[in-house]
Amino acid sequence: MRQTLIVSNRGQLTLPAHVRKRFGIKNGGPIIMEERDNELVLKPAMVLEVEMYTDEQVLAWDQADRLDEAERQTLLRRLAARK
Repeated sequence: MRQTLIVSNRGQLTLPAHVRKRFGIKNGGPIIMEERDNELVLKPAMVLEVEMYTDEQVLAWDQADRLDEAERQTLLRRLAARK
């Protein structure tokens, strides 16, 4: 489908309602714009919350996951047996 859109004096485009509905674009929703081969490509986007962890949290997880020497040797033997 090809449609001509008008750019406002503020640089804004209005996407037709049927296009927004088809692609699930909500008011205030994010859109990805890419320049591709001298064309502009618009794609619906999704925003996901990212949780940040402190260095102390990561260190605690590393320590909790650390193998003791017996576990390490058992895994090394199993890996060697597979070769």
